[in-house]
Amino acid sequence: MPAQQPLVERMRGFGTTIFAEMSALAVATDSVNLGQGFPDTDGPAELLAAAAQAIRDGVNQYPPGPGIPALREAISDHQRACYGLDYDPDREVLVTAGATEAIAAALMALAGPGDEVLLVEPYYDSYAACVALAGARRRVVTLRRDGPGWLLDPAEVEAAVGPDTKVLVLNTPHNPTGAMLGADVLAALADVAVRHDLTVVSDEVYEHLLFDGRAHTPIATLPGMRERTVTISSAGKTFSVTGWKIGWVCAPPALLAAVRTVKQFLTYVNGAPFQPAIAAVLPRAAELAPAPALQAQRDRLCAGLAELGYDVVVPQATYFATVDLGAGADAADFCRELPHRAGVVAIPSSVFHDSPAGDGHVRFAFCKRPAVLDEALNRLGKVERRTS
Repeated sequence: MPAQQPLVERMRGFGTTIFAEMSALAVATDSVNLGQGFPDTDGPAELLAAAAQAIRDGVNQYPPGPGIPALREAISDHQRACYGLDYDPDREVLVTAGATEAIAAALMALAGPGDEVLLVEPYYDSYAACVALAGARRRVVTLRRDGPGWLLDPAEVEAAVGPDTKVLVLNTPHNPTGAMLGADVLAALADVAVRHDLTVVSDEVYEHLLFDGRAHTPIATLPGMRERTVTISSAGKTFSVTGWKIGWVCAPPALLAAVRTVKQFLTYVNGAPFQPAIAAVLPRAAELAPAPALQAQRDRLCAGLAELGYDVVVPQATYFATVDLGAGADAADFCRELPHRAGVVAIPSSVFHDSPAGDGHVRFAFCKRPAVLDEALNRLGKVERRTS
């Protein structure tokens, strides 16, 4: 008799991530890895020095469960200074093991069996896994290609809301497209959330990685939204220290207490010496974030891909640009063949979708040194552009 499947049913289908698969393929083929979204340069020197000093000063044991007071106060000050949002650092701010833990804790706290969570596809892959961990069901609406950019139709979002819908997950600036939801779309989504009594989990980790003079608007700033929004962000993206895993949640007391109840049984605490370091530099987030360098890297990669004949959707923010391979293309096959053909790794956007809408889209990460981007473009230029 075959062995019983040990993995619980709700988590089947969440095996090895595409990032692990493609990173392993990059190593095996000695490819330039433009797949996984992490920078190949360090964060600000003063931030690294502050963490090293904290270690030397003995900040090496468990920090307080909600995060050290200095960091919670810095997060509160950041929300006030940047967006005019007032959060009590003791009752409305929680430090987490990166934004991914914050998302997991929020979804497991706010949705359960019988509930629906509404996601916007393409979505960061942990969203679907966290909905499954919660025992809830996911429903999706699609962010669609719209000429030079992307469009989310609030009417489609409202049409997807059912009697069991409890949570709407938003991600702006958006991974993987690099799109930013405009003021009119955010206002319409806020109206949907208020009228249908939805809690919004807002993933804003790319809030400081914006291009071409754009400004980020948290949905919590809109009328009726602060009291129903769980805002999530992270130091990893803002300061190019993705391995530190210092994230946070800002929410009204009842929602924050719910998230904290779950979070305490996940990692409990983390990153003791990193927390005071982040607290020291967070007031200068807008100054220290690498947005200008990333914008130059975006332009370098997007222009190079366009010169090679690819249809590039130029992003407004984040680490990523999308190539549209065209109708009938299979992005997954394209990405699995590309390391062998050209020595370059990218990620098929289809893995971020439930529907076929992303089957012809490929995500390239440009958060790499210019020389790395140039080498990738040089390799791509030496092979025939084959999209299907």
